[in-house]
Amino acid sequence: MSEPKTVERRIAFRKANRTMPRRRLDIPVDKVTYTHPEILSKFTSDTGKILPRRVTGVSAKLHRKITREIKRARAVNLMQ
Repeated sequence: MSEPKTVERRIAFRKANRTMPRRRLDIPVDKVTYTHPEILSKFTSDTGKILPRRVTGVSAKLHRKITREIKRARAVNLMQ
């Protein structure tokens, strides 16, 4: 494979192909529901934003489920 043409492209290439820093396997998948806002609050910031996957370290499938359940919990006013 040839090298990227510029320094910026080389940096972007390395960022895109970086491995995840850590894997979170301690989350019980069956407990990730909108009725358990204390578990869902681990995946939101202090301001209420949903933390990205590269910060939390969960799989893509679980992150989609967490996002969906956080939005459901907000809809029924269990989370702010």
